[in-house]
Amino acid sequence: MASRFEREELLIGPEQLSRLSRAKVLLFGVGGVGGYVAECLARAGVGHITLVDSDKVDITNINRQILALDSTIGRYKVDVCKERILDINPDAEVITKQIFYLPETSDEFNFYAYDYIADSIDTVAAKVDIICRAKEAGTPVISAMGAAGKLDPSAFAVTDISKTQYCPLAKVMRRELRKRGINHLKVVYSPESPIPPKEGRRPGTVSFVPAACGITLAGALINDLLSDAGQ
Repeated sequence: MASRFEREELLIGPEQLSRLSRAKVLLFGVGGVGGYVAECLARAGVGHITLVDSDKVDITNINRQILALDSTIGRYKVDVCKERILDINPDAEVITKQIFYLPETSDEFNFYAYDYIADSIDTVAAKVDIICRAKEAGTPVISAMGAAGKLDPSAFAVTDISKTQYCPLAKVMRRELRKRGINHLKVVYSPESPIPPKEGRRPGTVSFVPAACGITLAGALINDLLSDAGQ
């Protein structure tokens, strides 16, 4: 009988597909980048996904967030994302945490309980804390750097944070992680210099750039799960 993951099984084999079905991923942020991460995890057959986000879908999200539709405006993103994942793979276990992650809320999470952690949020203090706790737990972690203000989707790459350049968020993260004795971190970043926002405005974003960042991040994560790097 045909199955929803038949074409993937032809590529990676039944044992690796089963490996993904047993994997547990903790995903922080399901917005512009994280929504595409969740989409790829679900369609790859990752069996256990915990979603963390406190935001509701806003009309200004529609230009770039896969979860944002006219029909989902005003709904919590984690709820929309869970529904979408289960519509893709009804056998998945999806846990939602409607939380704005900060060090003060870290007790809500057992960083030892996951096979991989994905950071797709914007707040520096939260990103740093997630990475520190993942490193302490020995759980693989990958972090998205800045995607706003950019126009070249082909520029995103997976690298170590020590090799990043021209990314303001990566610069701040390098500095803050060094203070905590962390010099290496797997990241997805673009060396494209961001277009500065107009005075008093947020940075601009476009449909295909956060998507490219999220898909690149998910690809790295899934390939790690299929190798010893994710175990």
